[in-house]
Amino acid sequence: MTDGNAPHPPTTPGDGRPPAPAGRRRTRRRLAAAGLAGIAVVVAVTLAVRGGAAPACAAPPVGAAVHTGKATFYDSKGAGGNCSRPAAPANRLYVALGPSEYAAGAACGGFLDVTGPRGTVRVLVMDQCPECAPGHLDLSAEAFARIADPVQGVVRVSYRAVVNPSLPGPLTFRLKEGASQWWFAVLVGDHGNPLRAVEVRQNGAWRSADREDYNYWLIPSGAGPGPYAIRVTDVYGHRATATGIRMLPGQVQRSTTRLYGAGAAATATTTRPAKPTRSPSTRPRPAASATPPTSPSPSPPPHPSILGLWRLGRPVSRECAVPQLLDRRSRWRGGRAT
Repeated sequence: MTDGNAPHPPTTPGDGRPPAPAGRRRTRRRLAAAGLAGIAVVVAVTLAVRGGAAPACAAPPVGAAVHTGKATFYDSKGAGGNCSRPAAPANRLYVALGPSEYAAGAACGGFLDVTGPRGTVRVLVMDQCPECAPGHLDLSAEAFARIADPVQGVVRVSYRAVVNPSLPGPLTFRLKEGASQWWFAVLVGDHGNPLRAVEVRQNGAWRSADREDYNYWLIPSGAGPGPYAIRVTDVYGHRATATGIRMLPGQVQRSTTRLYGAGAAATATTTRPAKPTRSPSTRPRPAASATPPTSPSPSPPPHPSILGLWRLGRPVSRECAVPQLLDRRSRWRGGRAT
């Protein structure tokens, strides 16, 4: 027998193991919570990348900066890629960029000079390579053969944006299938440099269109029946206005206006316009934290710094860095990392 003051022996869990100290139990709970949070972050990042969302700090290659990386190759089978071109360029010299440089369509229509073991080739940015890390270029098979032996499959390269490449002609415009006076969507072509803004004049005011990651510029509430005056601005400040664009969904309409160079309209300028009337949007857009600076129009135009680059209304800061979130281990399929 024992008296009521005798200490009780410690209870044990059902499996007979001695109980863990309270401090250890709290530590395990914290570790478990941290592990779950880490898994949630990885899953969210993976879904964002696979779903085509651009990293928060994504920006297309611009200006005079030289980048280094690697190149692989693929074949679009004649299709126009994620930039929604009607078809691949006739010379079949094009490139797909990873999410950080494709930048939700901001790189579409620009050109890169890519240098490899055999020489340099100029390619059109036409597509997105969802699995490509920063610095990984997925060239067309024809472009890759210009700079390296295709047997190698992957080679080290350097590349830079082409500022003011030769234009094949005036600006082109293609209204998307399904477009109407109540839903406006336009694809701009033959602009040479990456675009910063597209605006449509309606009732005496300029309305900004929102760029989608498939490279169409949308005004979800529509811009009326047309014909339209469309103002286009690139990342270097060139601006041109094309008029007489009609509501002809699915048809490519060539204007008489070039964005820059010989034959460019007198309206082209680097002066930033007064803030246009924003169109309603079907999804929220982050507000710009600063107003893009204005600059005079030297010839050639200045190469923008990363602080001056605007993508979808957001400034890109020097502190912005794209983490290497994808697994470095890769499998190969026809010269392309997957």
